[in-house]
Amino acid sequence: MPFVVAIVAAVLGVGGFRLSSLAFHAGGRIPVRYTCDGADVSPLLRWAAPPRGTRSLALVVTDVSTPSRYTHWLAWAISPRARGLASGAHPRREGTNDFGRRGYGGPCPPAGPAHRYVFRLYALRAALTVPAGADAVTVRRALSRQRPLAVATLVGTYGR
Repeated sequence: MPFVVAIVAAVLGVGGFRLSSLAFHAGGRIPVRYTCDGADVSPLLRWAAPPRGTRSLALVVTDVSTPSRYTHWLAWAISPRARGLASGAHPRREGTNDFGRRGYGGPCPPAGPAHRYVFRLYALRAALTVPAGADAVTVRRALSRQRPLAVATLVGTYGR
């Protein structure tokens, strides 16, 4: 039961700031289309209005089932007026994922139990000052220097 409560709390975010997808439900299986076994395009994402004072949004997608917390997508400088990203979107600023490519890299776990993929959308007081193509370490370091106003989270699973 604590796991279910954690997923519900994460989806709700803070103050109504929520992240969701029409492609999969919170805690549900990510469809093959959005993985390396399919078209490998990002899923459609939607979110509620960020908190007052938000100047920029940043998105980080991580496989939390790996010891290294494999990074699948880094995007920032997303307008606080935006309420989502279309499937296959390429935001203005994207980083280099752990596949070594700029942009989204879908779930691609080894055979075995399903992995958990966490989509985190950060409501920021100021834009991140990192160049497009930055790696996960650089983006996370820049995020750690800020105190996000809120973080909305969506978790999906995928296994082979």
